[in-house]
Amino acid sequence: MKEHTPKPDWLKINIAANERYTETKRIVDNHRLHTICSSGRCPNLGECWGRGTATFMIAGDVCTRSCKFCNTLTGRPLPLDPKEPLHVAQSIALMELSHAVITSVDRDDLPDLGTAHWVATINTIRGINPNTTIEVLIPDFQGRPTLIEQVIEAKPDIIAHNMETVRRLTPEVRSAARYDTSLAVIRQITQSGITAKSGIMAGLGETTQEVEQLMDDLRMAGCNILTIGQYLQPTHRHYPVAEYIHPDQFTAYKQRALQKGFDQVESAPLVRSSYHAEKFIKTLK
Repeated sequence: MKEHTPKPDWLKINIAANERYTETKRIVDNHRLHTICSSGRCPNLGECWGRGTATFMIAGDVCTRSCKFCNTLTGRPLPLDPKEPLHVAQSIALMELSHAVITSVDRDDLPDLGTAHWVATINTIRGINPNTTIEVLIPDFQGRPTLIEQVIEAKPDIIAHNMETVRRLTPEVRSAARYDTSLAVIRQITQSGITAKSGIMAGLGETTQEVEQLMDDLRMAGCNILTIGQYLQPTHRHYPVAEYIHPDQFTAYKQRALQKGFDQVESAPLVRSSYHAEKFIKTLK
């Protein structure tokens, strides 16, 4: 692997804490919540927590997979915390969120891959926060339709599943997920009538043509919302950055995706899956 590539000026960020950031951090810490904001080293943590928003990561903080782009711990997870759905729902109430985003690690160690825990979390959030819209960013559940259907039946407002990268790079970057399996997950979501969302990273070595093909594949599967952001290498042990994509190219990707029929597109260097997620739900009402 080549040496770490220095970041360009447009990727430099300033994480400035304010009162709302401090309060959000206190709630996350006190309830022992796992957020992808911190474990994923999200560059927008300061902005989002400063607005009092966060993406909650359920089912623990240890993933059974070892994708080369991801900074989440990998190994043998602890048993599920049965109190976690309640902790998440109570925290959403304390933070007064109008839109909550939930994601999880992969739990390939569990017989149901964690789907019952997902359903319990969605239902508990809705019970305590009836006016809060819910977006979930789910794993592929090994492409098992019966498990994906359980999440669909809980009726979150948006179900996201990330493609992460183009077809050619998927085997190199994702440890167990398959390109066509992810497309099948998206297709099942859209066929249920729930809005489907997906996200990809740029700068892994993909070509513009491959990105546009991925857009076409997502549209064929019925995906309505797309996010595109710059891949940032978490540590020297992770997959290297092949290129830092210029902001103008992200703008071009957005324009092309909209031309291809996506309803909503966020495309910029620091965009992540749940960035400005609350904007998307407003277009669905």
